[in-house]
Amino acid sequence: MSLRIVVTVKYVPDATGDRHFADDLTVDRDDVDGLLSELDEYAVEQALQISENADDAEVTVLTIGPEDAKDALRKALSMGADKAIHVEDDDLHGTDAIGTSLVLAKAIEKAGYDLVVSGMASTDGTMGIVPALVAERLGVPQVTLLSEVSVEDGTVKGRRDGDAASEQLEASLPAVVSVTDQSGEARYPSFKGIMAAKKKPVESWDLSDLEIDADEVGLAGSWTKVESATERPARTAGTIVKDEGEGGKQLAEFLASQKFI
Repeated sequence: MSLRIVVTVKYVPDATGDRHFADDLTVDRDDVDGLLSELDEYAVEQALQISENADDAEVTVLTIGPEDAKDALRKALSMGADKAIHVEDDDLHGTDAIGTSLVLAKAIEKAGYDLVVSGMASTDGTMGIVPALVAERLGVPQVTLLSEVSVEDGTVKGRRDGDAASEQLEASLPAVVSVTDQSGEARYPSFKGIMAAKKKPVESWDLSDLEIDADEVGLAGSWTKVESATERPARTAGTIVKDEGEGGKQLAEFLASQKFI
């Protein structure tokens, strides 16, 4: 029986771009380029390695987002994933982590799975709680923050590295795992992979396909919200200390006044 692996990925604003909040205090995604979250690339890589070491496996990448989110799926498909699912619905705008976990769980159940692989966090929200929430909704074990992961005889095993020690963890499938950026560099898509990705199937689902009511997601259904946001102040010119014999003293006084020393 084929090992069904679902990788959850996110289309995020480019961290090097100039990001802003829109009038409704959600991220203005139209004002900045987007890409596949770097931390999710590690999840795709680990899913592909598990697939390559299995007798028979299939890797499906799953994302929630607007039309442009397909770019994240194409990147994952060009890396080697077999197929993709895109959940797109206008009512999803402003959905928080709780709502996102609901949509992901419903989509994962509909797709069919044995193992769900996620990045440790998204590079925009950086909350890091969605994998655990998805596991709770699915009613399966969670083995999170792994720097090493493998599957053997119906069991997922991995190593979680802490500040003072490392833990060896395992859980019976089906299960949800998340991997860190220490799990191994993600592969670059080859030209062959990029061309092959264009022919791989991408399914599009909306809330009705997942039997989710609009009031359970979006800004209205969010358990959390941004109350206010202030633009980062423009950078000002630094303080210049002219050394006329007292430079060291002036520098020390400046550092002390800023409580650096």
